[in-house]
Amino acid sequence: MRFGYSEACLEHDTGERHPESPDRLRAIKRGLQHQHGVEYHDAPPADREVVASVHADDYVEEFEEFCEDGGGDWDRDTVASEGTWEAALQSAGLARWAAEEALTGADGRQTPFAVGRPPGHHAVGDDAMGFCFFNNVAVAAQGLIDAGEIDRAAIFDWDVHHGNGTQDIFYDSDDVFYASIHEEGIYPGSGDVDEIGEGDGEGTTLNAPLPAGVGDPDYLHIIDEVLDPALAEFDTDLLIVSAGFDAHQHDPISRHRVSTEGYALMTDRMRTIADRNDAALAFVLEGGYGLDTLSDGVKIVHETFDGREPIACEEEPDEPAVEIAEELRTQLALD
Repeated sequence: MRFGYSEACLEHDTGERHPESPDRLRAIKRGLQHQHGVEYHDAPPADREVVASVHADDYVEEFEEFCEDGGGDWDRDTVASEGTWEAALQSAGLARWAAEEALTGADGRQTPFAVGRPPGHHAVGDDAMGFCFFNNVAVAAQGLIDAGEIDRAAIFDWDVHHGNGTQDIFYDSDDVFYASIHEEGIYPGSGDVDEIGEGDGEGTTLNAPLPAGVGDPDYLHIIDEVLDPALAEFDTDLLIVSAGFDAHQHDPISRHRVSTEGYALMTDRMRTIADRNDAALAFVLEGGYGLDTLSDGVKIVHETFDGREPIACEEEPDEPAVEIAEELRTQLALD
């Protein structure tokens, strides 16, 4: 794979013991150092005009001034330092790079994956939250739509936390489809099954909140029974995966049980869906806070594109996943 990476993202200093630390990127690079076919590419940071396509001018200005003043606690979870402004612009720029690379034909072993930080999917249009300042995938998708490079984009978020920011930004939009599988009842508390968009965007949001303890077969069931047919109807030009790895069974802050092999299977599903719909495919890093599991997750995505065949999951999904899939099919008129 082609990995978007910049040392500038290490300058976002969250302090000691914060789970979203520069060590996350260092662990990813260590995990990939002996892998075949790994390429690293830097990219220009996002400019203010592109960021402002999804974020309010007042918020962008306030955030820049906050960092210029040395940063601090934006809220009880979200920490900035003097280097966070440049890191956030860089992280958004890497997401844009990944999407543009995919659109120019980078696929197969050249499939792009932006490994920037801070992550983005909790950032709403006028505020930072949940470790996130700029919504990287939203900046990438909306920027390419505004530039006339694509008509439609789809974002699939497999982070264990609901991407409330991405949903909020596109909730009434009919040109971006947002889908999330996440753990029910945890931060940020959004992403109910009946949240399907509104106005022009009704039917372009898909949420599958799954209870604690679910794993590979449950995620795969939602993808096969709901996401796949929904994206076939949406007919997207670009599919971006908001790739968090905190649903892993050994991640320290979640209770989902996705295995490393499960991420290989989901990666393979995304590749198949993108190919079937003639859509470009890009990956953008979100969460994942166990350094070993994060490293293993990114590595297995790479290995899947490098020719490793995922091992099929023979388990059946639990009843909650089956019920949610049936409800979603009805709500989105997929039956």
